[in-house]
Amino acid sequence: MKKAIIIGASSGIGKGIALELLKKNYKIAISARRKERLDEIKSLNPDNVIVKVFDSSTEKNDSLLSELVKNLGGLDLLIYSSGIGILNKKLDYQIEKKVNNLNVSGFTQVVDWGFNYFLKQKHGHIVNISSIASEIGNGIAPSYNASKAYQANYLQGLRFKAIRKKIPIHLTDVRPGFVDTEILQGNKDNLFWVATVEKACSQIMKGIESKKNVLYITKRWKIISLLIKILPERILSRFF
Repeated sequence: MKKAIIIGASSGIGKGIALELLKKNYKIAISARRKERLDEIKSLNPDNVIVKVFDSSTEKNDSLLSELVKNLGGLDLLIYSSGIGILNKKLDYQIEKKVNNLNVSGFTQVVDWGFNYFLKQKHGHIVNISSIASEIGNGIAPSYNASKAYQANYLQGLRFKAIRKKIPIHLTDVRPGFVDTEILQGNKDNLFWVATVEKACSQIMKGIESKKNVLYITKRWKIISLLIKILPERILSRFF
């Protein structure tokens, strides 16, 4: 039985992936700050779900992750699905700091721990739920898009490191567009190509199984990626 850890599994894509992994007969350890939501997932398959409440923006990730691996009895797959985005039109530094604590510092701690663990093990797979936002700046949420760009580049750097070391550590950068999660509540009707969580997570699982480097969710967001690369900034600035 394969083992996986999902950081940020209490809702949205993280929860959806946890459910998909259980269907694939994984034993999983799930973490987030809301215990009651984690317990709901555990109730579906108590023997194959371990729950741990913690905030990945703190400095305690290494010891908590090691504890989860010990309880799981090993690790094959590490998924980071924890993150926040806050509108910040006035450039309040405290807002930017809060976003970066989780999306940059927390992310880095977790994936560094995972990469070093898999180096010793000689194999493994790290998946990060990033965003199409990683490919462009944003005037009203600067740190969110910038932090996602950091994640995308960081994963690529680790991928290069694994290639040089000739160790099969796979790193998948998942870049969703709009997915019908809590973060979109109240705005969904004004958006386009909004995927259900179920559809998004089904595509993510296929990408994980095929060990994709970069994965657009849903696939047609590749079109937006192309437009971002070719349109001039004076046009892009109207939307971002």
